[in-house]
Amino acid sequence: MKKGIHPEYHQVVFQDSSTGFKFMAGSTVNSDETIKMDDGNTYPLVRVEISSDSHPFYTGREKFTQADGAVDRFNKKYGFTNK
Repeated sequence: MKKGIHPEYHQVVFQDSSTGFKFMAGSTVNSDETIKMDDGNTYPLVRVEISSDSHPFYTGREKFTQADGAVDRFNKKYGFTNK
């Protein structure tokens, strides 16, 4: 690998904007905001719109669309028949 062309890899705190949930991960992203964590260290803070704390797939609040009869309703509405 060439030296000096790769971004610095460091610990970053990501915060979910909708729930306030925070988690730390290694990343190359930079931020002007910082946050002091429970361990007494200050880390860069990156705000994200969605995380595992608020995403419906992970929270179990996922809504499944009911496809039962959707094709039949479409065919009936537009005059298609099953042959």
